[in-house]
Amino acid sequence: MTGNLTLAEFPPVSTEQWDEAVRKDLAGATPKTRLYYCAEDLRGLEYLDSAPGEFPYTRGTRTENQWKIREVVHDPDAAQAALDAGADEICLVLGDLNIYEVLDALPACAIHFEADHRAAEVLEALRWRPVAIAGGSVDYEPLWDFDRAAHLVRQCQALPSFRAITVRAHWRFSRFSATIVQELGFALAEGVEIMAQLTDRGLTPEEAADALAFSFAVGSNYFLEIAKLRVARTLWARAIESFHPAEAGAGRMTIYARTSRFTKTIYDPYVNVLRSTTEAMAAAIGGADSIQVEAFDRTYREPDETSRRLARNTQLILKKEAWLDRSVDPAGGSYYLETLTDAFARDAWALFQQVEAAGGFLKYVESGALDHVDLAKSHTDRELAVSTRRATIVGTNQYPNLQERMLPKIEREDWAPRYARIFEVIRLRTERHAARTGHTPLFLLLEAGDLKLRKARSAFAANFFGCAGFEIQIADRLMGDPDAVVLCSSDPEYTALAPRVIQQLRDAGKTAPVIVAGNPTESIEQLRQAGVADFVHMRSNAAEVLRAWQERLGVGDAS
Repeated sequence: MTGNLTLAEFPPVSTEQWDEAVRKDLAGATPKTRLYYCAEDLRGLEYLDSAPGEFPYTRGTRTENQWKIREVVHDPDAAQAALDAGADEICLVLGDLNIYEVLDALPACAIHFEADHRAAEVLEALRWRPVAIAGGSVDYEPLWDFDRAAHLVRQCQALPSFRAITVRAHWRFSRFSATIVQELGFALAEGVEIMAQLTDRGLTPEEAADALAFSFAVGSNYFLEIAKLRVARTLWARAIESFHPAEAGAGRMTIYARTSRFTKTIYDPYVNVLRSTTEAMAAAIGGADSIQVEAFDRTYREPDETSRRLARNTQLILKKEAWLDRSVDPAGGSYYLETLTDAFARDAWALFQQVEAAGGFLKYVESGALDHVDLAKSHTDRELAVSTRRATIVGTNQYPNLQERMLPKIEREDWAPRYARIFEVIRLRTERHAARTGHTPLFLLLEAGDLKLRKARSAFAANFFGCAGFEIQIADRLMGDPDAVVLCSSDPEYTALAPRVIQQLRDAGKTAPVIVAGNPTESIEQLRQAGVADFVHMRSNAAEVLRAWQERLGVGDAS
């Protein structure tokens, strides 16, 4: 074959033909999720004709993708070293440092002050000690004193490209298990509240908008997080329109993205490198203005130079080797991503309108609806998904490294909310018990009967009980002195197998409880009467089951 093929040479395939092919492949089964997207899904979607840099900025606020690599430092003396190693800008964690000494020591670059309750103090200091910083921001949220906020914004207008206010969506919403729609809707509502309050105090829409930046945590749901940043820009541009700014570009959202702390783990911590890489890629493709990659080991110790370099180099590789900075909005035009963007935009705008109908963001927060209804429900839903392992955390609630021991490596307590904490607490309890007593509970997985099912169920049981840090042994006969025996066979074989194994244990003078790997619904009551202690299966709440077995086996926290 010679020449170049074009799409015109392939016959068109209708939606009906695709649907028929799907039905044939699934043999009549009903899919749980949508399996494909096509050009028809883009009909009627807004914003598709806009280019990068054009309103409503769905495809980005710039015509290039030169995002800034941001590095976290806790000491101004470390700032120049980070810049020399490849960072473009600095995030300084102020802590208890003297702000005036800090300002005197900072290099001339974009500086982002992570100051928390001292944020207003930083802005006041910048008034009296102006420095040659090339842009930056402060994590100042003015929700409870807008008179002071308007004053601080005015006095910082002389600082070039400096954002005096940050809507900290990563802090206020993401860390409390907000869904993507909630994160978008509430961040938009908070931003609009700040805009309204500042313009009521005499600032122009342009002045108020120029003072704001948005900080988003980017999680590991790759495509969803790309869509999230696209939607954030789109909705913000639409919201700013309602303030009737004189300048056309007032609605350009500034997005600071950071890899999510919520997704990181203590166990199998090098998987955090993969998580952070995925999250940084999503932020870059989604068009973030700056990206901050957290060190993979900050969940259990102060990051060292190696882990900080690895975090920094993640972005350098995405730029210098993957060339993600050479393409603006590469997700644009994807049937799936565009459909996802539209769905998020509609749902987040509806949530924003709900908050506005309740009197605005401040009144919504004061009513308790945000924390005690919306975020409380999403937090409960997220915890249940992790506990039942419908949400997979590799190395923690699925596929644990059975030989891994993290207790000796933990140098500090990490209080940040994280998905993995539910199982980390369980496994660390087992490690502490072993350190105190010299014994780790042993679960013997007894394979019997149907070859295919016994192998599948012993693999399931090893994965299940390994998440608690229990010692696992697989055998085809009773041996040793296990703390518990898990029968791994087929459902029909359990009614004969379980009584025989229980009797063998009792004849040998052993009291180890017997557990069935599976959910033999028709014989559960019969098996319980025979002495089976528990049943573990795909629908089990793993966290609850593991905690219960720790208690039964005397694995508790030190008194």
